[in-house]
Amino acid sequence: MSTKLTQLLQIKYPIIQAPMFLVSNVAMVTEAMNSGIAGCIPALNYRTLEELRAAAKSLKANKVGQGAFGFNLIVNKSNLKYKDQLTVICEEGCDFIITSLGSPEETIKKAHAAGIKVFCDVTDLHFAKKVESLGADAAIAVNNEAGGHRGNLSPKDLIQQLTANISIPVISAGGVGTKADLDLMLSYGAEGVSIGSPFIASEEAEVTKEYKQACVDYGAEDIVMTQRISGTPCTVINTPYVQKIGTKATWLETLLNKSKTLKKWVKMIRFAIGMRATEKAATQATYKTVWVAGPSISHTNAILPVKEIVKNLTV
Repeated sequence: MSTKLTQLLQIKYPIIQAPMFLVSNVAMVTEAMNSGIAGCIPALNYRTLEELRAAAKSLKANKVGQGAFGFNLIVNKSNLKYKDQLTVICEEGCDFIITSLGSPEETIKKAHAAGIKVFCDVTDLHFAKKVESLGADAAIAVNNEAGGHRGNLSPKDLIQQLTANISIPVISAGGVGTKADLDLMLSYGAEGVSIGSPFIASEEAEVTKEYKQACVDYGAEDIVMTQRISGTPCTVINTPYVQKIGTKATWLETLLNKSKTLKKWVKMIRFAIGMRATEKAATQATYKTVWVAGPSISHTNAILPVKEIVKNLTV
């Protein structure tokens, strides 16, 4: 399965185990690398720079065979740790960085100086052209079947729109839960895929058994969009608790969001509250079940080791 992505990262299969907030960890990425794919961890999964540095060192030590590892950086002003995280990653080294939610210009310059490739999340052609002009090595095309914060275009429309208008490789994110799905994305013109939700129900994920089992028990029809986490629409499993609290912003948030002065603070408060709820649901037993996932969980039928999930996606 040789593509531009496998050539860029020297991996066996054109798959990135997507960075998932609170879910991705060193054990998952190590098994991903040992299975011939790339793995990525959000830098924000580590509360301190020392923990981030230790993770990078561990992944370098664990890397064998045709695998690769990287980190995801939130590159806008909301991530106060961004510059220090970038410095640590460049000092320790990795194969690639995925940027999200902001301009990747500084990241691209510093990462390239350290010999690290940079892939950038985009949801449309405008931003794809922008990151290409800044020197990105590939565009992660986040479509409307992705988990978490997703795009608006279908996988086919987004991939074909980008491949027709930019020259850097396009990696599709969203809607892949089987080998047939992977082959379909490649047929549209993608050079690889980024897959997240199917790996939530992995033995190596350090989330609750209830979260993993929910990915087994629920399907694509149970995924809904909510504004109650970050203030920006995000996909979650439609548990009884989600049904109880609703998926729309409160009337007060809607009113305050109309204020140019206050809306930034409202969004920051909503983000902080939502992230705490999401973290508790992922790591503790609680009735407040706000579990982030995408529709590709419809193909998750059991809690399996990462290597078995990769096998199901490639054979």
